[in-house]
Amino acid sequence: MVNERLSGRVAVVTGAGSGIGLATLRRLASDGAKVVAVDIDADAGEKAALEAGGIFVPADVTDESDVERMYRVAYDTFGSVDIAFNNAGISPPEDDSILETGIEAWRRVQEVNLTSVYLCCRTVLPYMRRQGRGSIINTASFVAVLGSATSQISYTASKGGVLAMSRELGVQFAREGIRVNALCPGPVNTPLLQELFAADPERAQRRLVHVPMGRFAEASEIAAAVAFLASDDASFITASTFLVDGGISGAYVTPLLSAAVDSNRRHRLLPAAIGVDGPISANANGADGTLAPIEGANEPSARPGGRGTGDGRRRDPGRSGVVDGAEADGDVHRAKLS
Repeated sequence: MVNERLSGRVAVVTGAGSGIGLATLRRLASDGAKVVAVDIDADAGEKAALEAGGIFVPADVTDESDVERMYRVAYDTFGSVDIAFNNAGISPPEDDSILETGIEAWRRVQEVNLTSVYLCCRTVLPYMRRQGRGSIINTASFVAVLGSATSQISYTASKGGVLAMSRELGVQFAREGIRVNALCPGPVNTPLLQELFAADPERAQRRLVHVPMGRFAEASEIAAAVAFLASDDASFITASTFLVDGGISGAYVTPLLSAAVDSNRRHRLLPAAIGVDGPISANANGADGTLAPIEGANEPSARPGGRGTGDGRRRDPGRSGVVDGAEADGDVHRAKLS
């Protein structure tokens, strides 16, 4: 049975060409919304829009005129803008420890990850105020509420900014029928994340030990959270830090994965591509719940993929700082850099 709880609503999704953006576009459409896919990648965006039965608007979310155009097209086509899922971001290789990150890298990440959200919110709010209703969901991250030894200082700060801005807007416009929430995903099981960990299962183990549920999220699970926040089912939720992280942010010592757990169970906990058939120990080493190291394996790198981060983000030095998997949740977002 098709869920029509978003019937008649118009949703604009940035970063809609793949990952969480694509999963969300599909979910909102299946819930009855008319969808507008926004992406800088024309091929991916057009394909996503066609699949979801919506329209595609190519846009660079750091460009004010592009942002204005994408909402204008949505409104002119469908007559309203009811849902805005602001979901684009980058994670360039130059963004690292504060001791290594230069001012240009800092500024570039802030522009794409934070200023773009500011532009999207500032542009869509007048439409929603005229309508007297609307739901804005901004993608922050679980790294906005937790510290990490595998730092990407500007990325983390930008997501903290998204979180604070969403809270402020949620309070400011609450009595005008507009809800604003910050979505904070944990690591997501995407092909990108599987690729990063396939060569070294210990890296997956190092991160999964912190997830009480013992697995990464699926993109469809994050999309379900967006659909909920967009709907009237969340009518009393605004200015929230909406964590969808498998319990990471609430955990101290996580459950022990028994050595007796069967292989089928372990395949559900860890994607097969990560290498669960390899020698991953299921015994805890200490009070912090850390899993025992793989026998004979090298000490884990601080960042998967050599230049990645501890939570699924990929550094791609071959694309001038524009990366797939920009989010800490392993999602795929694209944003054009000037």
